[in-house]
Amino acid sequence: MDNILSIVTFIPAISAGLMALFLHGNDAAAQRNAKWIALVATTVTFLVSIGIYTEFDPSNPGFQMVEEAEWFMGLKYKMGVDGISVLFVLLTTFIMPLTILASWNVTDRVKEYMIAFLLLETLMLGVFMALDLVLFYLFFEAGLIPMFLIIGIWGGKDRIYASFKFFLYTFLGSVLMLVAMVAMYADAGTTDIAALMTHQFSSESFSVLGIHIVGGMQTLLFLAFFASFAVKMPMWPVHTWLPDAHVQAPTAGSVVLAAILLKMGGYGFLRFSLPMFPVGSAVMTDLVLWLSAIAVVYTSLVALVQEDMKKLIAYSSVAHMGFVTMGIFAANQQGIDGAIFQMLSHGFISAALFLCVGVIYDRMHTRDIDAYGGLVIRMPAYALVFMLFTMANVGLPGTSGFIGEFLTLMGTFQVNTWVTAVAASGVIFSAAYALWLYRRVVFGDLIKESLKSITDMSTRERLIFAPLIVMTILLGVYPSLVTDVIGTSTAALISNYDTALAAAEAATQVASH
Repeated sequence: MDNILSIVTFIPAISAGLMALFLHGNDAAAQRNAKWIALVATTVTFLVSIGIYTEFDPSNPGFQMVEEAEWFMGLKYKMGVDGISVLFVLLTTFIMPLTILASWNVTDRVKEYMIAFLLLETLMLGVFMALDLVLFYLFFEAGLIPMFLIIGIWGGKDRIYASFKFFLYTFLGSVLMLVAMVAMYADAGTTDIAALMTHQFSSESFSVLGIHIVGGMQTLLFLAFFASFAVKMPMWPVHTWLPDAHVQAPTAGSVVLAAILLKMGGYGFLRFSLPMFPVGSAVMTDLVLWLSAIAVVYTSLVALVQEDMKKLIAYSSVAHMGFVTMGIFAANQQGIDGAIFQMLSHGFISAALFLCVGVIYDRMHTRDIDAYGGLVIRMPAYALVFMLFTMANVGLPGTSGFIGEFLTLMGTFQVNTWVTAVAASGVIFSAAYALWLYRRVVFGDLIKESLKSITDMSTRERLIFAPLIVMTILLGVYPSLVTDVIGTSTAALISNYDTALAAAEAATQVASH
């Protein structure tokens, strides 16, 4: 199918536009129609996106299904996918129908709520497919707006504070990236991402205000992009916006934030930092590895003392993203394969955990861990589902959580054994906070009066969890589903990275002689 990438990207936005134009009123019928239109649009987007997967050739490391057109003042509209991005496109289209189903109980401004999610889907898909710097930046930044509105309008009691904190953190990080993009265009004369990957930016060291900058322009460009992607991931210590955003966001907002939006940071490192600034990446590797290891341990310990279920899972997300950045900057096959696998796996597991919180929040309207206990007596099906995803979050073999963590630790071990040792201790802490949460919510005696009439999961809720359960177990026992698709592109990325480093080293030696 021609232009399949654009079709997949813009189905949700076109549906949102039609909804805005033709759907009026806020009565029960209009609300129901808005929900069904959003569900059908996201489901169709997912079904069409399977066409991208079937057309994709995993043995080709380059960009495929490329679409190119003149757009605006010489800028190009250019879209394409490779082994690194194709699975993120599928993850996005897979998660979105589930978030719409999870929003079925929303009654406040339903039309606007659904439009925000549909626009967000288009913008997230654009990030993973854009092959032009300006186009990427527009999608990357515009995605902030619907999420800002989702938290700020449909969130909890401190939603205004959380939405502004989310917006300002991520926006300020991206301003530096914009400056770097202008510098890249000035140096390379193009905004084409594929061309920039082969362009050699200067890595000659120089001094500014008495500060010696090893790696020169590449290090400065790396740091500018790092500021944006580290906040998006989010990495320690710029992670503090995430727990606030998660706690205040509606359930569906938390699902999208954890499952897809955080992955843009890791995707950015793989698409820009390593291929375009290899010397800058190599210079900063030790710093990133140690920041990642600290994130794993520190945020796991913080998760242990949380009283709010969402906050605990939010800190758990930061810890799991620590494994991702470790794997990426190990810059070897196991590390990068593991990082991509961990991001995809975390997409399913974190989405399910936030949905688990949503199920009991819809019934009891509190996320306080102390308000629960003994739920297994009244909600056996819920207890079983919650246990599966708790174990997957801990990294139990047989679930997708194990593969990603194991591969990233294996990749990092080849580069820095001390970082690996520190990060591996985080696996023990994750078992501690996850099992502690599960025990307090699900086990024990059912002594609280308010819980004695609580009902088990409805058919709709079971339908939402079914595909997430299938993916978590399927990827746990058959990881080749992912590694076969990403392997060739990852190998090409590492080969180019090593070649660029060797060339820069040779040039430095020649200059010193």
